Amino acid sequence: MSVPLVRLFPLDLLKGFVAVGRRMSITQAADDLCLTQSAVSRQIHALEAQLKVPLFVRKHRGVAFTAEGERLFRSADSALQQLQDVVAEVRRIEGQRPVTVTASIGVTGLWLLPRLGSLQKTHPQLDVRLSASNRLSDLRAEGIDLAVRYCRDAAAPPGAVRLFGEHIAPVAHPSLLREADTHDEPLLRLPLLEFDDPRPWLQWRSWLEPGGYHQASQRGMLRFNQYDQVIHAALAGQGIALGRLELVRPLVDGGQLVIVPTALQAPPSPNAYWLIHASDQPREDVRRVAEWICREAAHTVRTPGRPAAM
Repeated sequence: MSVPLVRLFPLDLLKGFVAVGRRMSITQAADDLCLTQSAVSRQIHALEAQLKVPLFVRKHRGVAFTAEGERLFRSADSALQQLQDVVAEVRRIEGQRPVTVTASIGVTGLWLLPRLGSLQKTHPQLDVRLSASNRLSDLRAEGIDLAVRYCRDAAAPPGAVRLFGEHIAPVAHPSLLREADTHDEPLLRLPLLEFDDPRPWLQWRSWLEPGGYHQASQRGMLRFNQYDQVIHAALAGQGIALGRLELVRPLVDGGQLVIVPTALQAPPSPNAYWLIHASDQPREDVRRVAEWICREAAHTVRTPGRPAAM
């Protein structure tokens, strides 16, 4: 027997519960709902008080369902997803929806933004929204149409389109090389710009033998938590960066950055950039943006540039 509608708990509480269940994290759910963590926690406590059962077990990192919570989530998640889909259809009828594209902060700033002018020329009627974020998103739940992801081939989801691979080379502002002594290995005598990232092919330590790394670090090392910051520091002449050539190609072609000559070998990058669709049957505007991204990616796939002359 169903509960009378008048006795059903407020749906705002259900939104908070489903958001936490989808993420298994109150912090991430709060980000999705544009609320504070304490507000989402209050919603969960209020729902548990209404139902008189615990729904989550709080852990040091995240949460876990109780048996009752998992049972409620299975039904609530499905119902809310259907509601989200219907609301999206209704809004589509009322007016044009923007095409939302998500990518990491570095890819958005260095690859997508410089190319948007060509999209606006080709399709001036399109409404495009960029969402720069380094976290993985639930595309359908967050209303995202397309995502550019950086991963190994085996990790790419079914249906993903490979845009381009990755070549790594040291890059710097031309003035940095002109002012430096030309007799020594440049990576050992110039300041280095480090991206705080666990992947070894993006780390200077993987380029330099232990002794060389120690020698280079004594020359000065600046560390950054976003890749676009690394490149902006290189443009300012603050040191040598590990350039992801497919992302910085316009800066190399335009002479703002040069590839640094070195006798050292780059560790191979096993990752590539992939385009992911949220829907198997995208609407026309999404299809046009996806085709544009693929065309721009085809122009990006080129032989790595030559090192600068010393």
